[in-house]
Amino acid sequence: MTTTKPHSGLVELHIAVLLFGGTALFSKLIPLSALNITFLRCIIAAIVLAAMIKTTKRPLRLQRQQDYWAALALGTLVCLHWVTYFAAMQLSSVAIGMIAFFTYPVMTVLIEPLINKTQLKLVDVISGIAVLAGVIMLIPEANLNNDTTIGIIVGVISAALFTCRNLLHKRVFSQYSGPHAMFYQTLITLILLSPWQDVAAQHISQTTWGLILLLGIVFTALPHALFTTALRFLSAKTVGLVSCLQPFYGAVLALLVLDEQLTTPTLIGGTIIVATALFETQQSHQKSRA
Repeated sequence: MTTTKPHSGLVELHIAVLLFGGTALFSKLIPLSALNITFLRCIIAAIVLAAMIKTTKRPLRLQRQQDYWAALALGTLVCLHWVTYFAAMQLSSVAIGMIAFFTYPVMTVLIEPLINKTQLKLVDVISGIAVLAGVIMLIPEANLNNDTTIGIIVGVISAALFTCRNLLHKRVFSQYSGPHAMFYQTLITLILLSPWQDVAAQHISQTTWGLILLLGIVFTALPHALFTTALRFLSAKTVGLVSCLQPFYGAVLALLVLDEQLTTPTLIGGTIIVATALFETQQSHQKSRA
């Protein structure tokens, strides 16, 4: 029985990462600002997540009063993370934006032991360095004299926000299911962004609405529910490193959909990232059997 939960968490995590890999495409496919994309995304996601919770016949309300403060903090972090995530790719490219964001596994590996007051393991540092090296190799030729520079900075800020969200969620909100946790985080994001939303629904084309629905349901509600569920059973470190499959998937999808060309360094870097993610997955299996 001790291996069921960790194994389930890993399966859900890998499915979520696969879907997350396609999320970045919408920063280019949807002709709206990062703020408006995030706002409309959350409308759809909140409705779908609420429906998912209702099908389980569980109440939407939280168990304790203090949990609402935790939800507010998590929702604020998610709000800022999503806006900066899309903005990073709109300022630069899908590949550059995702690469900058994926500095977060290294942040997680180094920060989590400090929070949990555990010893930082050499193998984790090496894994983090390997992931960082792979991510760096994914970067195509970047001109730091234009918006790419800002895109990279915004992407790193998004990574820091995502790291804080993951670690805080595991400490104060892991008792809730994935859909339940993400419902409140999308709802709070929706509330926080509503004063700045400036696009009327009737001015959005049917094609754009179709993309927003796809983003909100398949690429937001589903993977985030799976991702937060995985966080209940796996360390934030393992989740962060396995999630490094995302830029590799994103690079492939960007090639197929946006015709963003893959270079040899991109393929090599992707291989390093996948190998490190698989290593961490195997390490997690071994720990669960111990």
